[in-house]
Amino acid sequence: MSKPTRAADSPFMVNLEEGKTYYWCSCGLSKTQPLCDGSHKDSSFTPVKYDALKNKKQIMCGCKQTKKPPYCDGSHNTWT
Repeated sequence: MSKPTRAADSPFMVNLEEGKTYYWCSCGLSKTQPLCDGSHKDSSFTPVKYDALKNKKQIMCGCKQTKKPPYCDGSHNTWT
């Protein structure tokens, strides 16, 4: 599997709406970061489904190296 494109040097804060389904971009090419816009088409990447159980702000990974997608785990601090 190829390495994703680093979309950002820091995580994204996303306002989630209860009952809505979101898809986190795993390839790093989406123009609607951190959410998927279909830019992964014809690649080995697949977006990560996230169902919002309540209205809240969520920190989502921007560097695409997290070990806990779609959440930020601090990997942006160590990616070379």
